[in-house]
Amino acid sequence: AQVLAESGGGSVQAGGSLTLSCATSGYTAGIYCMAWFRQPPGKEREVVAAFEPGDENTYYSDSAVKGRFTISHDSALNTLFLRIDSLRPEDTAMYYCAADSRYTTCGNWWRPGRYNTWGQGTQVTVSA
Repeated sequence: AQVLAESGGGSVQAGGSLTLSCATSGYTAGIYCMAWFRQPPGKEREVVAAFEPGDENTYYSDSAVKGRFTISHDSALNTLFLRIDSLRPEDTAMYYCAADSRYTTCGNWWRPGRYNTWGQGTQVTVSA
C-alpha cells in the first residue's frame, strides 16, 4: 500500500522554525506530484506548496506562504520536506502531505482532489 507518514510538528514560539518531513513508501510506480496542505482550526484545508519530482519544480501558494516556506525533496530518502521559518500564531494548523501517482505532471497542484494519497497529518502549534 502507498503510505505517506508525516513527522516534525510540535509546539513552538512565534519566530521559530520547523522542518516537517513526509516519508513515502509502497510506491512501485513514480510519484508525479507531491504537496503540503494545512488546515487551521475551524477552517478549510489549503495548499501550502507542491513539488514535481520529474523536473524538480516547486510551487507555492502566495496567500498562505509569503516567502517563509521552503519545500524540498530527497529522492534517496523518498522524503518530502517543508521548512517553515519565522513561524506565526496563524501558522497553527494540521499539516498534511499529499501525493499523486496517476498524472504525469503537477497540473492543478493547488487542488486537494488531484491527490490520491494523503498522510495522517502532523500538528504545528505556534504560540505568541
